[in-house]
Amino acid sequence: MLTDDDATRKAIPIALNTELQPAMLTSAAAAKVGELVAAEGDPDLGLRLSVRPGGCSGFTYEMYFDSKVDETDVVTETDGVKLIVDRTSTIKLAGSTVDFKDGGLEGAGFAINNPNEQRSCGCGKSFG
Repeated sequence: MLTDDDATRKAIPIALNTELQPAMLTSAAAAKVGELVAAEGDPDLGLRLSVRPGGCSGFTYEMYFDSKVDETDVVTETDGVKLIVDRTSTIKLAGSTVDFKDGGLEGAGFAINNPNEQRSCGCGKSFG
């Protein structure tokens, strides 16, 4: 669970009297991303998270390392690690957290907890 000690959320104004909470990394996700960024040897890298059309439920997540930040991107930082979200994806990712699970029945990997998901496909690769 994300706590105030892990990161600070600042509301993103999108329209008059409307604010969104940006997507954030948990401390576990920030630690793993930091480890992977260190292995790449480029301290300017951050994790870019976006939502793209696709899959049987309508949308898929895309995550990759990126050092380019556009002026319209929303960048949050947890434990010194950047999460970069393009402006268009910000609405679909509002209030989301990216976590990292190490092992267990489902294996290790990143998991996105998105309160905006209304449905997901059976394989878990897309949402709507």
